[in-house]
Amino acid sequence: MQPLILKGNIIFTPAPTTFSVHANSFLVIEKEHIQGIYPQLPEKYRACPYHDYGNNLIIPGFCDMHTHAPQLLQCGLGMDEPLLKWLAKYTFPEEGKFHDLEYARTIYRDFIARLIASGTTSAAIFGTIHLPATNLLCDLLAEKNFTAFVGKVNMDRNAPDFLLEDTQNSVCETEKFIQKWKQNKVITPIITPRFAISCTAPLLQALGELAQKYQLPVQSHLDENEAEIAFVKELFPNCPTYDAVYKRYHLLGDTPTLMAHCIHVDENIIANLKAHHVYPVHCPLSNINLSSGIMPARRFLNAGINLTLGSDIGAGNDLFIPRSIVSAIQLSKIYQFTHPDCAPLSLSETFYLATKGGGKMWGKNGSLESGYLANCLVIKPHSPQVLSPLDHLAQFLYYGTPKDIQAVYLRGKLSDLSPSK
Repeated sequence: MQPLILKGNIIFTPAPTTFSVHANSFLVIEKEHIQGIYPQLPEKYRACPYHDYGNNLIIPGFCDMHTHAPQLLQCGLGMDEPLLKWLAKYTFPEEGKFHDLEYARTIYRDFIARLIASGTTSAAIFGTIHLPATNLLCDLLAEKNFTAFVGKVNMDRNAPDFLLEDTQNSVCETEKFIQKWKQNKVITPIITPRFAISCTAPLLQALGELAQKYQLPVQSHLDENEAEIAFVKELFPNCPTYDAVYKRYHLLGDTPTLMAHCIHVDENIIANLKAHHVYPVHCPLSNINLSSGIMPARRFLNAGINLTLGSDIGAGNDLFIPRSIVSAIQLSKIYQFTHPDCAPLSLSETFYLATKGGGKMWGKNGSLESGYLANCLVIKPHSPQVLSPLDHLAQFLYYGTPKDIQAVYLRGKLSDLSPSK
């Protein structure tokens, strides 16, 4: 099998503060992985055809580490509401529609097409409580060769009747979902209690046991909204903090863990997340829209925590991860006004969070280093003027749109960017 070879201006971040730039170079892909980057092709590859992308950029695909596939149609709706009212008024009614497989098929096809067209090549995705619809979501992602963590959501309290699960049935259906997908090459099941408010202690206990039994990752929400935090304290009075609830039931760090938002945290909680190797997911667009607050991103980075980025559709309003990259930088500049010890995030740091920082959850993903999954994008320079590759990247991140993406490669295969049918 011949290698796939791409030529262009190659950029990635091997470390948070470092851009690695390879102008006018060759990216060699063998099967699904990066073989290497060369200024000139080695002898053994010189007879192989290659795709010459000229002055275009070749960068890693983005890793969206927190998004809700069923919430696509509610983007932009209810943005005047705080979290809990927004969930009740918009999210729960929309997610209730996913008992209908044809409705789910229509939305999920569109979601996946938009995700890929936006340059996202890996994602951690919430489904709904509905097992058939969540299996369908996985089928559609697998057809596209899309690298994903996918969770069947669990809720057995504090939700409308049409979304409430019987506790035992929720556990049984989750295990069926795990059994179906645990050996899949591109889809990894992820344990997904919606948040502590929506799950009883017996359900959380059982989900923690499933995570340990199958050695599966966990995703949920943590410390997003002050009213949410107060409600969790009321429901779990014996736990001193929100994160302690998840830890009690083996859902925080016993296996790789993604926790979205992590806004209202103190130094003790930050230390606890670090000690348990939790990946906080910064969702700046969502945090702005729902007036949740500003995540102390610099404090996480200073603590050596694996911070990542997410779109959080539909509280976020754009699947295009560069919007989240720029918003994270802008929020960090605002945060510094009241916290002068917290330096703003840099472009290299946020690009890293959106690529290799999230990709670590899969191992070697999110970079163009040798041995990494060949998930990459070809970007047309936004400006006609001759700039350095790094300046072209900065313009794309701050000013570009998905239309600037010329090609998306998923695990070494060119993806179809045509609209979903």
